Amino acid sequence: MKEKNVAGILALFLGGLGVHRFYLGQTGLGIFYLLFFWFPVMWIVGLIDAIAFFSMDNEKFDRKYNREFLYRQEQQRSYDYRDDEAMRRMERYERRRESRRERSYYRPKKRGAAQRGAPQAKKPNNPYKTTGVQKFKDYDYSGAIADFRKALEIEPRDIATHFNIACAYSISEQPEAAFKHLDAAVQFGFTDFQKIKAHDKLAYLRIQDEYEAFAQNGFRLPGNEAASATPASSNKQAMPAEEEVEDHSHLLEQLKQLGELREKGLLTEEEFAMQKKRLLG
Repeated sequence: MKEKNVAGILALFLGGLGVHRFYLGQTGLGIFYLLFFWFPVMWIVGLIDAIAFFSMDNEKFDRKYNREFLYRQEQQRSYDYRDDEAMRRMERYERRRESRRERSYYRPKKRGAAQRGAPQAKKPNNPYKTTGVQKFKDYDYSGAIADFRKALEIEPRDIATHFNIACAYSISEQPEAAFKHLDAAVQFGFTDFQKIKAHDKLAYLRIQDEYEAFAQNGFRLPGNEAASATPASSNKQAMPAEEEVEDHSHLLEQLKQLGELREKGLLTEEEFAMQKKRLLG
C-alpha cells in the first residue's frame, strides 16, 4: 500500500528524477522525468508534486493510488463468515429465492382474461443467458460478458441479465459498462438496492469516484432517472419475479473462501462443517 507522506518526501527531494512516480507505480511517467531530469523545470514540477501530495486528503490519495488495496479490503469484508447476522441475512435471501421459484414466470394482466382462457405469454428461448451464467460460475468473465450481450439482443429488457453482466464488467474492471447495465436493470424494475450496496461482485464499482453520485441518484446515471417511470412499471408484468436477481455463483465463491480459511487455520473442522451446512441448508 502506497503512503501519501512517503510519496511527498520522494517528490520533494528526488522529484526531478521521477522517483516518486516509480514508487506510485507510474513507470512511464517516471521514465519521462528521468530522461529530462537535468532541466530545472523538472525539479520544479517535482516540488509541485510534493506540495500536492502533502495537501491531498488521505481518502482521495487512496482512491487514486491504492484502488487495488481498497478493492481487496472490500472483498475481505464481504467474506466475513464469522458474522452471524450476515449468515442470517443470506439464509433469509435463500428462503425468499426458493419461494419465488415456486411461482409462475408470468401472470395474466387481468384475472378475467386468464379465466376465459386467454393465451399466456411464453418465455422466449434464450440459450445465451444459460451459457452466460455457467461461464460466470466457471470464472470465465469475458466469455460470460459475450453471452450476456447476445442474450440482451434477444431480451433487451431482461433484469437479471443486465444485473449479471454488470457484475461481470465490475470484476473485469470496466466500471463504465457496469454502471450502464445497472442503470438499465433499475430502469426495467430492479429494486433490491441493498444487493448493489453489498454484492461482492460489485465491490470494484463501490470504490469508484462516480459511485456516490450514482447511488444518490437512485442508482441511475445522470439524466436517466426520469426515463425509468414508464418502462419500469410496464416491464414488471413481463419479468419473472424470481429472475430479478439471478446470481447463482455466490455459493461457489463462498464455499471456496470457506475452504481457503480452513486451509489457513482460521477455521476449525467443526466451524467449517457448521458454516458449510448453513450455506447449503
